[in-house]
Amino acid sequence: MPVEEAVRGGLVDAELARRSEMLSVTVADGDEVPAEMAVRAAGEAFRMAAGGGTAAGCHAEDVRLVLHAALFHQGNELWSAAGYVQRRTIGNTCPAIEVRQVSNGGMAALDLAWRYLATSPDAGAALITTADRFCLPGFDRWRSDPGTVYADGGTALVVSTRGGFARLLGLAVVSGPDLEGMHRAGPAHGVGVRVTTRPVDLGAHKAAFVAEIGMARTVNRVTEGQREALRTALDLAGTKLTEIDWFVLPHFGRRRLQSNYLRHLDIGLDRTTWSWNRTVGHLGAGDPIASVDHLVRSGAVIPGQRCLLMAVGAGFTWSCAIIEIDRRLHRAG
Repeated sequence: MPVEEAVRGGLVDAELARRSEMLSVTVADGDEVPAEMAVRAAGEAFRMAAGGGTAAGCHAEDVRLVLHAALFHQGNELWSAAGYVQRRTIGNTCPAIEVRQVSNGGMAALDLAWRYLATSPDAGAALITTADRFCLPGFDRWRSDPGTVYADGGTALVVSTRGGFARLLGLAVVSGPDLEGMHRAGPAHGVGVRVTTRPVDLGAHKAAFVAEIGMARTVNRVTEGQREALRTALDLAGTKLTEIDWFVLPHFGRRRLQSNYLRHLDIGLDRTTWSWNRTVGHLGAGDPIASVDHLVRSGAVIPGQRCLLMAVGAGFTWSCAIIEIDRRLHRAG
């Protein structure tokens, strides 16, 4: 959906839209549950893996772990979206686990898969999926979190011990539980309270948290956590920031992206996927996977280049990963 259309339809205030500098957002049709979007993404990921993405090829029957990450409601209560993805994709009996790390879910799942495969080299492969659908009455994609436009969509990634189109050189996940109160009602460091109002209003929660804790203290803590994740990932990868060719950042609006990332990294938009991100929107846990896929499919990234993936999730958690592109990825058939 074009942002201009949303403004004309009264879905978003014109000034809020202007500040975000977003052009459009992906909006799901019909009543499709998010997990089905993940299933379709997984099918494409397996086709890509079998069609030249790995030296030996990777197939659904090689998967020994399924991790499904999501931010919002998956369509049914007391239901395993991870089990649904498993049944609809590989149909085996390996562990299928849902990862709830909010917008950091995709990277958290990658960290878990990486560690699982490192200790179980015979496991072969892990399937990571993400999917979300942000809709009323529970969530207002335009207003629930001012500064970020939330998008519908699913992503998938196959992680293998047999090689692939890219190698994971280093990954770090850092937690900051002293900031968890920023995304809920109640005292910042007190007992949480149940909220029944809809839609979600993250802007109000953040404002209340900052009013109690202070803006400077909050900003410094967020910056500190992000820097720790970045420093740790670079050290694990044996890489310097100056050796990074592409920066894969969350699909935030322009102002939030500038203040949270571009300013600290001292980079321009041309080294990010912003020109594409602004036509898609924030895919919840799926931003890093989707952006890497875009870089590979578009041919923007070439073998030998290194990409820095960064993510952040309410809670608070920060993730950074460094990957090196080994080969171009081609479609099966």
